[in-house]
Amino acid sequence: MASKPIIRRTISTNSAPKPVAPYSQAVKSDRTVYISGCVGLDKDTGNLVDGGVQNETRQALINLGNVLKAAGSSYEKVLKTTVFLDDINDFNAVNEVYKEFFKNDFPARTALQVGKLPIGAKIEIEAIASTGDVIQEQSLIITFPSS
Repeated sequence: MASKPIIRRTISTNSAPKPVAPYSQAVKSDRTVYISGCVGLDKDTGNLVDGGVQNETRQALINLGNVLKAAGSSYEKVLKTTVFLDDINDFNAVNEVYKEFFKNDFPARTALQVGKLPIGAKIEIEAIASTGDVIQEQSLIITFPSS
C-alpha cells in the first residue's frame, strides 16, 4: 500500500525582505513550517535598521511574523527558535525584545554566538512552527525524588 505523499510548499511574501541568497523565506511540509533565518532588514530599503541589536531584533521578529502569517501560522504556534548572535553579551538585550513577541508558553530555543552573520547583522532568528489549529495544553512538570 502506497503512503500518502506529503505536500512541500515554498512560502514567499512581499511583507518580508527578499532572500539575499538562494533560499526560500520558508518551506511548509504538511502542517509544519520551517522559517529561514530572519535578520533586521527593512524590506523597503534592503538595509539593516539602525539603532543596534534591540532594533535589529525587533525588525527580525517583525519579518519572522510576516513570514509566519504568509505560511498560515503565528508567534503562538512557534515550536522552536534558534537565535544567532554576533555577540553573546547582547543576550539580555535580545531577551527584552523577544518577550514583546513571545508572551507565554515560550517556544523551545537555542541561542548562540557565531563567528559572523550575513550582511553584518548583529542577530539572526530562525524558527519552526505549526500551522492550522493548535491547542496549548497545560505545561507538564515532572519531578523526581532526590537521592
